[in-house]
Amino acid sequence: MRVIGFAGWSGAGKTTLIEKLIAELRGRNLTVATVKHAHAGFDIDQPGKDTYRHRAAGAREVLVASSRRVAVIRELDGEDEPHLADLLLRLGPVDLVLVEGFKAYSHPKIEVHRAASGKPLMGPDTAGLVALATDMPTLAGAGRPVVHLDDVAAIADLALAHAVEALPLIERLRERPRPARLPEPAGHA
Repeated sequence: MRVIGFAGWSGAGKTTLIEKLIAELRGRNLTVATVKHAHAGFDIDQPGKDTYRHRAAGAREVLVASSRRVAVIRELDGEDEPHLADLLLRLGPVDLVLVEGFKAYSHPKIEVHRAASGKPLMGPDTAGLVALATDMPTLAGAGRPVVHLDDVAAIADLALAHAVEALPLIERLRERPRPARLPEPAGHA
């Protein structure tokens, strides 16, 4: 199992790109998993559903299973947000894990930048940046490869070239405390 990340400011198009990348990678006969960072108040459950009712009654963790899928919903109840290393360990075996967000972690990642967002590049001090996918191909990538945001095949090639084995990455990530979240650029939130 190998891991590559995709990071960029809000509105850069990370989710749209990852959606296209999954299709491209599946077309190459690769199995894919994703890990996505979300804002604190997200909820994937629906009021009135049994799992929601279990959580509302006080269940700390709900596991729901069928012949088609399994989902686990865990309430953190004031615990710290899980470390990326711990989240990666929860995944089943796949060829490639695409990590969306988790900008402050040091795993290798491709920066996603869209001009319409009006936000700057993340900057050369952002840990782990290995390439830049942007709709402004004239941008200098600070020594990193630059590819057009619409060239999904080329981005898939970059992702595969820069992905790293999961277990050594997890060990390396665990050596460091969970990094502080990178704030959105001033005036752009």
